[in-house]
Amino acid sequence: MKRAGRPQESETHVDTVAPAERDEGPAADAASVSDPNFMTSLERGLAVLQAFSQERRVLTTSQISQRTGIPRAAVRRCLYTLEKLGFVAEEDNRLFSLRPRVLKLGHAYLATTPLAHAAQPVLRHISATLNESSSVAILDGDEILYIARASTSRIMSVDLHIGSRLPAYCTSMGRVLLAQLGAEALDAYLDRTKLIQYTPRTIVSKEGLRSTLESVRNNGYALVDQELEVGLRSIAVPVLGADGHAIAALNVGVQAARIAIAEMESRVLPALREGAQELALLSL
Repeated sequence: MKRAGRPQESETHVDTVAPAERDEGPAADAASVSDPNFMTSLERGLAVLQAFSQERRVLTTSQISQRTGIPRAAVRRCLYTLEKLGFVAEEDNRLFSLRPRVLKLGHAYLATTPLAHAAQPVLRHISATLNESSSVAILDGDEILYIARASTSRIMSVDLHIGSRLPAYCTSMGRVLLAQLGAEALDAYLDRTKLIQYTPRTIVSKEGLRSTLESVRNNGYALVDQELEVGLRSIAVPVLGADGHAIAALNVGVQAARIAIAEMESRVLPALREGAQELALLSL
């Protein structure tokens, strides 16, 4: 499942590598290198799969190496193994792409996540009632991950689907989930996150974002007006677990030219809150 977003030398599939090269890689820090149970080869294989995206559907070995920080020799071995297992395919010009078998990995997660299954009828009801697309997402790292979605026939410029990823700080569902973080976790998020200005409306001040998240926490919902993309407006509420903390977020996205902010708060928000309450009961 991927994010919605961004000439080779002769290659031989050799399984030998210099010791120094084994210690390199995207996450081979001191803790993982010293952990006898940590499988660097598995980490690298997963990193290679995640190098592909909607914007980068076809990649060379060198491009994957650059995107992951994994040496090219190790990338070649990962690609060779993944090709043998049916997860990637190599074209004639040494370009690699993902194969449909990768979907089995995402399906395994969705099949074992009750919330994703339970959310679909709730989302279909919300979309049918409002005639707008609705989604459920969770916080995965510093991004939101779409785990369920019901779309309408309306054409939106943002191509979203189950498995899509978006930055948390400038999306309504992301802000709902960030607002639930404790002070220490939020500080760590703000310290490591680069706030990119996608539109003139995007909040890129960390203090401004902190203040906005405080308002989201107090109001119980987040409304983002054209901060991710001009013309896109969305509103989200938290889906609470048994302990009262957000386990996911539920939203509706609309074209800003059609629905004013006041209407989103008066008509869309009640439908979202009703759906979130139903999902909270189903997750108990």
